[in-house]
Amino acid sequence: MSAFLEWLEELNKRDTRVRAVLRRSLAFAPGAHFDALRYVEPFLKGDTPEWRRRAHYLVAALWAAHWKDGRPGPALPIGEAAAHYAMSRHTREQLAAGASSTERRFIALLDADPEQLPHRLRQMVMLLKEQTLDFGALLDDLLWWQDERKCTQNKWARQFYRALNPIPDLEQEAETEEEPA
Repeated sequence: MSAFLEWLEELNKRDTRVRAVLRRSLAFAPGAHFDALRYVEPFLKGDTPEWRRRAHYLVAALWAAHWKDGRPGPALPIGEAAAHYAMSRHTREQLAAGASSTERRFIALLDADPEQLPHRLRQMVMLLKEQTLDFGALLDDLLWWQDERKCTQNKWARQFYRALNPIPDLEQEAETEEEPA
């Protein structure tokens, strides 16, 4: 878990209003809800670049909206969580045909520019409300969202498609081919 998420968890243990304030901040542009400043700014300190500041506010708000005590299972990166959601909601035929509404939403998220990102990411996180998400990884990834090589978007796409279409272990495949008929 990242130091920022540990900070939010610690604040939450002391006062559950933290989550309520941060949840409300989703109605504003990241960093524009003044009540949220008391929970995010002490962590940032110094002259933090604007995109980094906005990413922290966005992740804090999404964490608060998604928070549920005692979520089962390991925290998943967003691409993998979206694939698991898609597999639980759509038939194999829909997934194979690329007709999944989840896949279309996920691709729209990958294509989001910095202005669209908060809205599309909020939609995706709300869709994944039953999943346990890795918000530390989400923050790390968002810090690279504007990279011209689209490292984060490519990483999320790989997570999604690898989880959606797992390839059987090649060793097992080779063993079954060698068995006599």
